[in-house]
Amino acid sequence: MTSALLSVEGLTVQVGHASHPVVLVDSFGLDMDPGDRVALVGETGSGKTLVARSIVGLTSGLSVTGTVRFKELDLLGLSEREMRSIRGRRIGMVFQNPMGSLNPIMTIGAQVAEPLRMAGVSKSAALARAGDVLGELGIAGARGRLSAYPHEFSGGMRQRVALAIALVGEPDLLIADEPTTALDVRVQEQVLDLLDRVAAERRLAVLMITHDLAAVAGFADRVAVMYSGLKVHEEAVDQIFADPAHPYTARLLDAVPRLGATGKALHPIPGTPPHPAERPSGCPFHPRCATATDVCSALWPATTVTPSGGTVHCHWPRIPDDGSPV
Repeated sequence: MTSALLSVEGLTVQVGHASHPVVLVDSFGLDMDPGDRVALVGETGSGKTLVARSIVGLTSGLSVTGTVRFKELDLLGLSEREMRSIRGRRIGMVFQNPMGSLNPIMTIGAQVAEPLRMAGVSKSAALARAGDVLGELGIAGARGRLSAYPHEFSGGMRQRVALAIALVGEPDLLIADEPTTALDVRVQEQVLDLLDRVAAERRLAVLMITHDLAAVAGFADRVAVMYSGLKVHEEAVDQIFADPAHPYTARLLDAVPRLGATGKALHPIPGTPPHPAERPSGCPFHPRCATATDVCSALWPATTVTPSGGTVHCHWPRIPDDGSPV
């Protein structure tokens, strides 16, 4: 049995008839310890959100196999009733689009208190705790705003409410799915600063899902990169930015604006990711990769361990024989 807080091995998500399944996520793996901060990045459709939803058992209609262990529990082996005692209590989740994830006809207080109410906490105690958590997250006059509705809050405040719902049960792991999407740059920075503070104060493990590498530069310890349902690279965040070993990671970084790079052109990745039903053979990135060779279209690359201890799936990773930077 692993001692990790979260251990995901061989996670595979499929849709369609068993005789002709479409593989949406293929053999994904990830380990996290208490307090770890991991960013799961990739273009839209890479499978990031499916990984998150598979961890918390929100994959109705899909076939999910592999192993997802959370502390002593095999999450994929739990019933829906058992999973409800995990979601919102031991694993919190912030969904994309806070306005869409909040119920417009329920008060803020009722929504933040709901995970506690489902765990059997009395209404008065749950609402009191909801007010405390909202106050901790910077909602001014939090106790007096428990009776407000989502439309009465700004986008940044709604994201704080979504975070309060995820944190009110005192989880060990927080999954934040695109927590800064649809927010302006100033509010994005506020939300990331808030996540940073809360994670540090609670020694909370955070899995942040995003398509924006720039958003995780100052937050994550490690970055796992997905492409077309596959994890192609995992490395310490500093190494990712200093010298990315995988060409896809490098191209993602080329498309990110950088401070001090005024006048430098951004270079978007040509083409588009493949549809899961039309994933090419070999490395799925090879049709868009400037350094691809014949072997890239024929064989899925084995795992290469980088000098810094990361892993990369590439036939031609940016790692010289002596291990020095390229």
